[in-house]
Amino acid sequence: MDARDTELKKELDASLQARRELGEEYESALVDSFLEKVDQRIDGVVERRVRRQFAEQQMTVARDSRSPQATDSWGERFGFGIVSLVLAVPLSAIGGGVADLPGLLVAWLGIVGVNVVQAARNNPGLFGRRKPARDSDWDD
Repeated sequence: MDARDTELKKELDASLQARRELGEEYESALVDSFLEKVDQRIDGVVERRVRRQFAEQQMTVARDSRSPQATDSWGERFGFGIVSLVLAVPLSAIGGGVADLPGLLVAWLGIVGVNVVQAARNNPGLFGRRKPARDSDWDD
């Protein structure tokens, strides 16, 4: 029993004592007064619950808005592919000219590696990794 319940019990005891002392003619006023206090208590409890649920919803919305969003677009992927191909030509020439076939292989491994990392970043489930599961509203 918390302090508010104790206070309400004291109010009820005081109302009953006042009814005994004042008689039945004041019973209606005493009951109305006590019910008003009970009503205020209920309103306070409901208000706190609503505020808490509203705050929880705001926190959920804030967390969701901060989570990484898929900002990848087709144009971005296309542009990255074009840049990779454009840079592949001079890198191939430099790698092949300096170290022949091993230099060419290193250049192309680097180009492929950069593209694989970019693809994995844009598509989290591409290489077997899964996106983190979101909490379900059904769990409540």
